[in-house]
Amino acid sequence: MPQPSSSRMMFGMPLGLLGGYIAVALFMTGDGIELAFLSKYLVNIGFSESQASLVFSVYGFMVALGSWMAGVCAEIYGPRRLMKWGAVIWIVFHILFLLLGLEAESLAMVLLLYGIRGIGYPLFIYSFVVWIARTAPDDRLASAMGWFWAMYSVGIGFFGTYIPSYTLPLIGFMGTLWFSLIWIVAAALIGLLMMREDEGAKGKALSSTKDKLKELSRGITLLFENRNISLAFIVRIINQHSLFGFMVIMPIFFTDKLGFTTPEWLRIWGAVFITTITTNVLWGICGDRFGWLRQIRWFGCIGMAITCLAFYYIPQAYPGNNLVAIAIAIIYGITLSAFVPMSAMFPVLAPEHRGAAISIHNLSVGLSNFVGPAIATLLLPWVGTEGVIWAYSSIYLLGAVLTFFIKFRQPGLDSQSVADSPETVIT
Repeated sequence: MPQPSSSRMMFGMPLGLLGGYIAVALFMTGDGIELAFLSKYLVNIGFSESQASLVFSVYGFMVALGSWMAGVCAEIYGPRRLMKWGAVIWIVFHILFLLLGLEAESLAMVLLLYGIRGIGYPLFIYSFVVWIARTAPDDRLASAMGWFWAMYSVGIGFFGTYIPSYTLPLIGFMGTLWFSLIWIVAAALIGLLMMREDEGAKGKALSSTKDKLKELSRGITLLFENRNISLAFIVRIINQHSLFGFMVIMPIFFTDKLGFTTPEWLRIWGAVFITTITTNVLWGICGDRFGWLRQIRWFGCIGMAITCLAFYYIPQAYPGNNLVAIAIAIIYGITLSAFVPMSAMFPVLAPEHRGAAISIHNLSVGLSNFVGPAIATLLLPWVGTEGVIWAYSSIYLLGAVLTFFIKFRQPGLDSQSVADSPETVIT
């Protein structure tokens, strides 16, 4: 599809989408405020570690559902409308989650309401991914996606982690969770008022219910029709599975086993995302120039296999040492963000069905939310935290192997300089 000629770029960012990038940062601030401490708070109010992991597993499953819906529904109805629906769902069910779930200390209501709230954030931010894919030129798409993930990290990692490190001592856990609403409302206002869809970003003109259902189904059938999409789908799940698993197991490990305070842990964890603010952009630019797939394989998969283990073992060798823990968090963040080109790879692998391809990409991101905590839920009772870490590291090695079987032509680069074989796209 031809890209809008009016889209001006600055260091790889489409300037016409600046308001959306800001909205993503604000939204993920509100959504990310609880991620680094909610598992510990659930344990504090009487839930077990396995129950806390279950909460995040259910949440991750619903995030996966919302992530899948975002791509194709944004293709049909337009990204702006989906962003509005995502904000409304998040706000309504966050309030219910606090009142009927946490205040009542009801596991059933926490699972239900926190899970439904999990649909809201992917509808908001991943609809914007469709907007980017339909605006940025293909040969600069990884750079534009790098800016998206940088704003994601600004929100969930920098503000979302450091704000609670200061608000928890002042207004407590529940006060901090109520405070997150302000950020979501601000994101919705900026995202909906500052941006307008041009013809390139509007949804497809599908009038009949049959056509809409067909387009929705393509968000699944494409996964089985295109071998490269299938392999990229698995690798993208692998990308962030340890990140979301760490959110469940590491707050407890660092505070209860290694002796760090909760604010200290929040600052260590925040270092991961502060790092990715810059490296998401840099890895996007590097991938556009030197090859998406090689970067994902060597710096992403292999790098993460090493840094997962380092995040567990090195802080134990230097107990209570904040500087060492932060240094490891920074290295972990560098390798985590090396996967940035994957967001650009999916629409390129299926250029005639960009919305469906992005839906599959979004589903894989959402499944990372589910798979990481689910692995922890299943393995913690049997092998403990150490065994879970080794499982995460081994899965990254599997991802590295899978990248050798993905063949495609990267826009702007000769196919032989990107893939390890001169094969063209295989569907």
